[in-house]
Amino acid sequence: MNEVKRPRKPLLYYYFVVLICLMLFNMIAMPWIAEQQIETVDYNTFISMTEKKDIGQVSINTQENVIIFTDKDESAVYKTAMVDDPDLTKRLYDAGASFSGEEIKQMSPFLSIILTWILPIVIFIVIGQVMSKKLMDRAGGGKGSMMFNMGRSNAKIYVKSSDGIKFDDVAGEDEAKENLAEIVEYLHDPGKYKEIGASMPKGILLVGPPGTGKTMLAKAVAGEADVPFFSMSGSEFVEMFVGMGASKVRDLFNQAKEKAPCIVFIDEIDAIGKKRDGQIGGNDEREQTLNQLLTEMDGFEENNGVIILAATNRPESLDPALTRPGRFDRRIPVELPDLKGREEILKVHAKKVKMADNVDYNKIARMASGASGAELANIINEAALRAVRDNRRYVTQEDLEESIEVVIAGYQKKNAILTDKERKIVAYHEIGHALVAAKQTNSAPVQKITIVPRTSGALGYTMQVEEGNRYLMSKEEMEDKIATYTGGRAAEEVVFGSITTGASNDIEQATKLARAMITRYGMSEDFDMVAMEVQTNQYLGGDSSLACSAQTQKIIDEKVVELVKKQHEKATRILLENREKLDELAQYLYQKETITGEEFMKILNA
Repeated sequence: MNEVKRPRKPLLYYYFVVLICLMLFNMIAMPWIAEQQIETVDYNTFISMTEKKDIGQVSINTQENVIIFTDKDESAVYKTAMVDDPDLTKRLYDAGASFSGEEIKQMSPFLSIILTWILPIVIFIVIGQVMSKKLMDRAGGGKGSMMFNMGRSNAKIYVKSSDGIKFDDVAGEDEAKENLAEIVEYLHDPGKYKEIGASMPKGILLVGPPGTGKTMLAKAVAGEADVPFFSMSGSEFVEMFVGMGASKVRDLFNQAKEKAPCIVFIDEIDAIGKKRDGQIGGNDEREQTLNQLLTEMDGFEENNGVIILAATNRPESLDPALTRPGRFDRRIPVELPDLKGREEILKVHAKKVKMADNVDYNKIARMASGASGAELANIINEAALRAVRDNRRYVTQEDLEESIEVVIAGYQKKNAILTDKERKIVAYHEIGHALVAAKQTNSAPVQKITIVPRTSGALGYTMQVEEGNRYLMSKEEMEDKIATYTGGRAAEEVVFGSITTGASNDIEQATKLARAMITRYGMSEDFDMVAMEVQTNQYLGGDSSLACSAQTQKIIDEKVVELVKKQHEKATRILLENREKLDELAQYLYQKETITGEEFMKILNA
């Protein structure tokens, strides 16, 4: 059960409470203490002390009808009620008493200083100490802890659990699991490694695109090994004050050594592990944290039972001192799953959902080409949500296929009402893509065509699905793909004699692919095998920058335009040669709104 913590009050709140208490103490307690020092006597005693001249100061308070007086030495204070005594003033004068209407000081100056100043300060210090201790206890204080948990690591500790994540729960990453299984075996039986003289890597770096299961793999290692698992994000080390991050690193590794054998997992390590550039005004706190991490990793004793795992999707930005042998000795790529991997991942996530018996996971895996493990899990969940909306108790094949479209293009935009002319233009546009793809030998088969608008902004789309895994693309295949991208705009030109804004994404994709052919893949006769472009952030979209002169950039632009224009002309020629089929298919799509690849090919081959 999750613990519900009360919100912490600011420190100023406690100081305010103490100030109020001190004010109340001086207003209520002090008069009461003074009152306890006054002895009440009768009027006869007052007369007797006056006659014996054993009286010092006298205060006559006519409003409260009392007389307060002291003895000759002023060591005691007395109080008595007033009576009708006309000779009172003369009697006091004869006794040599000092009398007035002012209040007599009821305690000694020394006692007044103690009660007014020293006692409140002592109370204030005691309350401050108690609050300080409580705040440190809340922050997980202990040996070496600081106020508000500064300097202490916030690592989450996962221990052995009966329902923890195991390797069987992670599908589609067989190579990564095989590499990590060796770590599990070492944690179980380090003796056989020591016997031959082998030592485990001090650090293992998991690299790959977002959503491929790097964190899940790290937890699976801990689950298989049944050892404590310290998990912390790289951003949690970075603090506002210089030195706090380094202190957290020291504390984390001290905890790990005490719990050994164990696993320390640092997610998104690039937050603290970026290259040190030495520029003025750099992040000193991050660099000190990195230096401490380097020191801790290099200072490990051999085979101490602490394995360090880290994950990042920006390995090129890490400091070379961090990735060298002796620190992170092994790099394990966690790539996007292939066809078999996608099918296995779908089956793993489908175990938690009620599925129909006739679900074809292979077909869904082929349709979800390029999807990560997280996206595949989302596809299963979206299918389950769709089944609930339709009041069904299980997920069907149709639900899964629709969920792929939801993940790729968004939900159907039911409030988007296209005019009759717009629907006809979109129908011809999508059939243009499909027809050009079908008439080329190096294009993937058409799976589905629709003109139903989606929330992503697409007014329609054509889905092509490869039959199997593809790891290489030839020059001819890439040219055919560019021609397919231009097929929608070509259909608008052939049929309507005008163009629309609907081809904006097609133009972007065609241009990007044509530029990559010339600058990165060496598929231009003018530049041969010279790389004109440098790609960075391989796992985060692949940003690229040209590495050539301005004159060469101009030539590249001309070649890109020439290549796209050539494929555009080819697409137009294919549509003109198949004009009757273009009209027939567009009319059929216009009426049905969504057609399958089988329906498309049946009409095309009729």
